[in-house]
Amino acid sequence: MAKRLMFEKPLGMRDTLPFFYNQKAKARERLKSAILSYGYSFMDTPFLEYHETIGKVSATKEQRLFKLLDQQGHTLVLRPDMTAPIARVAASQLKDTELPLRLAYDGPVFRAQQTEGGKPAQFEQVGTELIGDHSSYGDAEVIALLVESLRQAGLDDFVITIGHIGYVKAFFNDVLGHDEETKDVLLEHLYRKNYVGYRESVKAAILAGEKKQALLSLLDLRGGEEVFASSKSLARNQVCMQAVNELKQLYALLKNYGVEKYVSFDLNLISHMNYYTGILFEGYAPHLGSLLCNGGRYDKLLPSFQLNASATGFAIHLERFIEALNGRRDNDERIGVIVDHDSHGQGVQKAADLRQKGYQVLLQHIDQIPDYKQFSSQLRECIDLTGKGGEANE
Repeated sequence: MAKRLMFEKPLGMRDTLPFFYNQKAKARERLKSAILSYGYSFMDTPFLEYHETIGKVSATKEQRLFKLLDQQGHTLVLRPDMTAPIARVAASQLKDTELPLRLAYDGPVFRAQQTEGGKPAQFEQVGTELIGDHSSYGDAEVIALLVESLRQAGLDDFVITIGHIGYVKAFFNDVLGHDEETKDVLLEHLYRKNYVGYRESVKAAILAGEKKQALLSLLDLRGGEEVFASSKSLARNQVCMQAVNELKQLYALLKNYGVEKYVSFDLNLISHMNYYTGILFEGYAPHLGSLLCNGGRYDKLLPSFQLNASATGFAIHLERFIEALNGRRDNDERIGVIVDHDSHGQGVQKAADLRQKGYQVLLQHIDQIPDYKQFSSQLRECIDLTGKGGEANE
């Protein structure tokens, strides 16, 4: 095993430096404020969970779980998502609480990386879970809240792409029957959005021409509400038709919220989270090469914890949200109080008075400022008690 360098960090781990830390803090509070305005209550769960409960029901692949043993020999995992732990709490400590539950969270999750490809092994999620509402009204509320949260936190250029896992699966069952191998290959291509690979796999499959054409036509079901008519003409069974009707109803409700301009549809949308059962969605922003946010309906997860309830929710990747803001800087809110030996006592009192009023105050001796103009230009305001105006350092 190679010797680790003194400054080396575990694979996928990152340091959060002051500027980025402050950006995250401000974005987090704005997102949380929007979520609270919809009547959701924040909660938290432990970083560590039992593998036999959370680890097994989580949609995260086994090789991406961080595992360790406790002193009793039980296998633990660092939580790979927030949905499964909150489902555990809802089915135990909150099982007697009247439904629907509107819960929210903010915290880090952990997913191991096999290679250093720029992907984080620890990242922060802010999200919601609406538990006990099985209607399209619940789906619409969650998506509308997602849009409102992103907007209130400073992002206006994004799109929420909505699909239905039931449509894709029912369509493949109808066209491919029991050919599970071909289904798995095509689903993997759709999940990775490898449409070239999808087309090549369809062409190489031993299928009738009309079935190949139907499989290729699935890729065209992306866009606005015109997708509904096209998807119905391609649908071959009642499950597909029901999925399209659910999407139409959802779109009508989203219009009531006034968020339709942020929405598009993709009937071949697939998620790696295998517990989704109906509506699912993903959020994208320009210049961002990864998912900004995602979510959907997961009606079979809570029954695995012996709670017969449906649920839907979303998760925002906080670090990617900051990246989507495209380097936008908030103004520095700090006030600088510059002192010398004679004015130090006065400066201490001045700084204390300002802090008591809620300001962030930086008290700095003038002799320790290499560049007076640069120092003062970075602050909201600069109060110079020396009377020198920075001349000694210019």
